[in-house]
Amino acid sequence: MITVCRIEDLPPGEALRVTEGVPAPVAVFNADGVYYAIDDTCTHQDASLADGWLEGCVVECPLHASAFDLRTGRPSCPPAKAAVRTHRVCVRDGLVLLEVTVGEPA
Repeated sequence: MITVCRIEDLPPGEALRVTEGVPAPVAVFNADGVYYAIDDTCTHQDASLADGWLEGCVVECPLHASAFDLRTGRPSCPPAKAAVRTHRVCVRDGLVLLEVTVGEPA
């Protein structure tokens, strides 16, 4: 498990980009008190999803408006067609912790 931050450092509606200790960047989101993590790079074009717009459990890519479900990693609208990997996030002792998934997206 990788320590991402303290819970107060990731308020609801915000995201953090994790680059240290992971094979590829991961975006960690606080969606109204529920934490999610997905691969940070949009599958349509090289853009950081942590820089996108979060609404509920969906993040919209800042480049071409592809949207990804944070729960499944699947795109919910074009132009992206491929899913991003999801990763396990938990909160323990006031810290947001990340477990990186290996392998292909579901």
